[in-house]
Amino acid sequence: MNTKIILWLAMSLSFLAYGGYSEEVQLYVVADGEKISGVPKSSIFKSIPDALEEARKLKSEDTGLHVVIHIKEGAYYLESPLEITPELSNLTLKGEGPESVRIKGSRLLKLKWSEYDGDIMVAKVPKDISFDQLVINGHPQILARYPNYDESAKYWQGYAADALSKERIATWEDPKGAFFHALHGGRWGGFHWQVTGVDASGEAILEGGHQNNRGSRPHEEYRMVENVFEELDSPGEWYLDRKENKLYFWPQKEVSLKNATVEVSSLKSLVQVVGTLDNPVHHVTISGIRFEHTRRTLMEDYEPLLRSDWMIYRGSALFFEGTEDCKVTDSEFVHLGGNVLMASSYNTGLTISGNHIHDCGASAVSFIGDPSAVRSPSFNYREYVDLADMDMQPGPKNELYPRECLVENNLIYRIGRVEKQTAGVQVSMAKGITISHNSIYDVPRAGINIGDGTWGGHVLEFNDVFNTVLETSDHGSFNSWGRDRFWLPNRKKMDSITTAHPDLYKLDAVYTTTIRNNRFRCDHGWDIDLDDGSSNYHIYNNLCLNSGIKLREGFERVVENNILVNNSLHPHVWFANSRDVFTNNIVGDAYQDVRLLGWGKELDHNLFPTKEALMKSQIYDRDLNSTYGDPKFKDPANLDFSVKEGSPAFEIGFENFPMDQFGVQIPALKAMAKTPEVPDMSKAKSSRKATPVVAWLRNQLKSVESEQEQSAYGLPTAEGVIVLRIWKPSPAVQGNGLRKGDVILSAGGEKIKNTLDFLTQTKKYQEQGEMQVVVMRNQSPEELQIRLK
Repeated sequence: MNTKIILWLAMSLSFLAYGGYSEEVQLYVVADGEKISGVPKSSIFKSIPDALEEARKLKSEDTGLHVVIHIKEGAYYLESPLEITPELSNLTLKGEGPESVRIKGSRLLKLKWSEYDGDIMVAKVPKDISFDQLVINGHPQILARYPNYDESAKYWQGYAADALSKERIATWEDPKGAFFHALHGGRWGGFHWQVTGVDASGEAILEGGHQNNRGSRPHEEYRMVENVFEELDSPGEWYLDRKENKLYFWPQKEVSLKNATVEVSSLKSLVQVVGTLDNPVHHVTISGIRFEHTRRTLMEDYEPLLRSDWMIYRGSALFFEGTEDCKVTDSEFVHLGGNVLMASSYNTGLTISGNHIHDCGASAVSFIGDPSAVRSPSFNYREYVDLADMDMQPGPKNELYPRECLVENNLIYRIGRVEKQTAGVQVSMAKGITISHNSIYDVPRAGINIGDGTWGGHVLEFNDVFNTVLETSDHGSFNSWGRDRFWLPNRKKMDSITTAHPDLYKLDAVYTTTIRNNRFRCDHGWDIDLDDGSSNYHIYNNLCLNSGIKLREGFERVVENNILVNNSLHPHVWFANSRDVFTNNIVGDAYQDVRLLGWGKELDHNLFPTKEALMKSQIYDRDLNSTYGDPKFKDPANLDFSVKEGSPAFEIGFENFPMDQFGVQIPALKAMAKTPEVPDMSKAKSSRKATPVVAWLRNQLKSVESEQEQSAYGLPTAEGVIVLRIWKPSPAVQGNGLRKGDVILSAGGEKIKNTLDFLTQTKKYQEQGEMQVVVMRNQSPEELQIRLK
């Protein structure tokens, strides 16, 4: 039989199997139960669960039916999440639009308010009720906290070092139930604890702190507490006394509680679309709905996403698992306490398009595979499967992961309002995810994050990502990790393994990930940050507006035809055989290299701003065909960085790419979307001047001086003293002493910020002849006793 005929028959049978030519049945949900002209009463329902139950009955008689549930204007309060299982495949939930149809995870309360103390009001609530979000007239209020809410404050919307001090705790009658929030010690995300009591010394007894895969002590300064009655001291704050079933609230002046609509969060999830690999849910479409008011999930069980820094709660407001060809379109997601949309385990063909996602507690869109699909997985930064025990087969072990999914034309901002290790789009243990034409901004960490190399093939294109890493550090508007089978934190051992097995990274990063035609701006990290081990990337036609492109150790990254405004390439700790390529780019500064073993396969045909910047690379026999000069940007004041005729960029092979297609393109969403701040071209960075190298006991030391060195050495802050070179006979090196690449963090119990601090401390211990130091070695602190003579 003709091959084309066989293919057509197969497609036709599939189409029929999924209801392509089946009968379509229309059901209607009307909040007030009113009649609809021309629609039989039997097709009208007061609730969405009732309509779903009718759909189940219809499909039990005819599985091929396409059931469309039209949701008419109104607010729909769910008592439990909507469950869409395989027997409901070929289903559409169609709202009249997010401005008029609202599905809520909250419940309405009718309360009788009375005065309590000054401006604070009190009302009795039903017994055994618990909630962490209070909504008055559609606006979420502030859980009583210290310090008070301040939108202009950078961290936690207000932070204080004494948030959980003994002195403060002593002013609280009952600290039990308080939430303590703190950034990671290195600001690599955040932690959350609940106070379960107070010990004999007056310190809080804490439960939690499990939300980050790179553990640390809580940050000493960036802290906040909430859910404490005594901290209810400003307008908008509230507190629920669960023992007495009383709600205390200080309303804003413009709020009249007599006629106010009061809602409290009750559900963690709103819609669960769940099947299995063998029996998936298929062809479910959800559109035209506003989803709001779910509970926070920060204290739920979290799981590590392999060896990235992430832990995550495997749950969300709209949750997909075991699905095929489902869609979420043209909807709004707001005031949700945790993750918004998640594709967990097996999903194929999921499309998330045209949505407005904002003011939510955790990540916006997450694709999270099952760890059982990963060969020889490791789950903690320091874990590693020995080469002799390693599964050497490439690719996934089973099918339990998202693949060939699409995130396009979404407007995403102000997510991560509670949890800080979050992203606009998060990808882990997945393949072939396309992220296109999204506007993502005002987020505490990455706009887009890829947590590992498994299994690549992703395409990121035409996104506009900026105002990122606002509450954290050492990250990027785009961030990735590649701590896959080949990677381990012991660099010397990793060098020997990758030299002997140069293609080991391809076992997990099977397919090339493409980053093209995006606009990135990060003022607190890098515009594009390929961190530990990230491999097999093709990066081209991107406009980087502030902080350049960082490539940490990894393999086969091809970076070409990008514009790096006011910044440059940041090659960090490259392998000798990285095979990296950096060509045909316009850079705004000299390369910002740190601890390289090699300069990759090719760095050439690039345009530098000055002869000095170019010469720095040519010293290493790179960029021999590159040039320097004014790139002649067309209209940078309006973010058009294409180059004009006569630009020297054309001489090195640069080609202009579109400057008007970044971000969401749907007119209504595009009209709402912000755009990044225009770079100040008068403040172009000049080539970095290194701090002086200091000789000490014939070893060479220098101060940590930049975020680049902080990142390369895995430091919590840009402080310390780097051991650049050692002299083997030096007493400080003998035995288990200093090594090349160590960073001295403290000496004699005192914190070391720079070489001056270190030399001052050594003088104190010179007579004793030895001194205790703490160094960062292979990104882990180690205590040493070193000799001074």
